[in-house]
Amino acid sequence: MWTCSKCNRSFKNINQSHYCGDFKTIDEYIEHSPEEHRDILRRVREAIRSVMPEATEKLSWKMPTFWQEKNLIQFAVHKNHLGLYPGPEAVKEFASQIEKEGFKSNKGVIQLPWNKPIPYELIKAIALYCVQSF
Repeated sequence: MWTCSKCNRSFKNINQSHYCGDFKTIDEYIEHSPEEHRDILRRVREAIRSVMPEATEKLSWKMPTFWQEKNLIQFAVHKNHLGLYPGPEAVKEFASQIEKEGFKSNKGVIQLPWNKPIPYELIKAIALYCVQSF
């Protein structure tokens, strides 16, 4: 077991990559993310916001979250990808598009690699599905 000296979380693997910021807002989350990802994060946030303006923005599970009586969609910075968390129903609904784009997905998460163009229109479509399915 390894414990991070910054956030005191314990992990199986020594020096496991993780996000340990203790931020209160999505703005803080973005500003403390790696600089090369900040514009992408802002654009992802805006893409989601554009189709769910009534949702409340908050952090949940240390991830930017759009909430409307429940978590509708979340995103998070990872070392090699942006994680998009729309839930298992949305991943299933968009499985063919996700596969066509060559992205990995599993249960309720889609991995969008940093070294590929971020599919903002697909993110909007998924977010719209999440709010309409609510």
